[in-house]
Amino acid sequence: MTIHHPQAPQFFLTSPSPCPYLPGRAERKVFTHLTGDRASGLLDLLSQGGFRRSQNIAYRPACERCRACISVRILVDEFTPSRSFRRTIRKNADLIAFEGKAEPTSEQYSLFRSYLDDRHLTGGMSEMSVLDYAMMVEDSQVDTRLIEYRMRVPGAIGTTDERGGELMAVALSDVMADGLSMVYSYFEPDAAERSLGTLMILDHIERTRKLGLPYLYLGYWVEGSAKMNYKIRFQPQEHLMPKGWERFVG
Repeated sequence: MTIHHPQAPQFFLTSPSPCPYLPGRAERKVFTHLTGDRASGLLDLLSQGGFRRSQNIAYRPACERCRACISVRILVDEFTPSRSFRRTIRKNADLIAFEGKAEPTSEQYSLFRSYLDDRHLTGGMSEMSVLDYAMMVEDSQVDTRLIEYRMRVPGAIGTTDERGGELMAVALSDVMADGLSMVYSYFEPDAAERSLGTLMILDHIERTRKLGLPYLYLGYWVEGSAKMNYKIRFQPQEHLMPKGWERFVG
């Protein structure tokens, strides 16, 4: 007779759907719910096995004939920014980051909508309403932070006007036992020259280091998907392989 612990998580499998990364392929995911006092500990454990969080769900790919999605984490203590990365930091010296609770605003949604319309018009998130966005931000039972990247307001440092600068980018991130996990980020699509996606990762590397944690989790890298190639630029990093986390040499 099999005895199930009453608090053991239950796992479910989605039906096949079109893969958003590789044309002509189908994807399936295995998932479980993150609820109650055990949510943070469960997410820490599942992240070691390649799971990601979306709202109160932890999931990972479970495709029948494809293993292209590979979990990636940056070794923050060994990371040194390249010349290109340092240029990105200098180029955005007129931005300031504000970290706070995961609380949605209409200003955020407006930027989020512009980002989706420019970058993901036909994606699964393209129809997200303001309520859907609010749930994405708020529906978390783990330690989740929201970082806003705004234009600096001249002469406003230390005043109530400091947060009045134009919102340029937003990152939603989880604090875990061994690192930060970038859940979702978006930015002003008309500011491509700033490389804001790169900037947010560089900023999160520093935030992870300051917390004394070893890893920054970036989600999945999909070999063969051009829009995922940027993740390989941040070295050194580890990939989750069949035998466990292994250092990637690109």
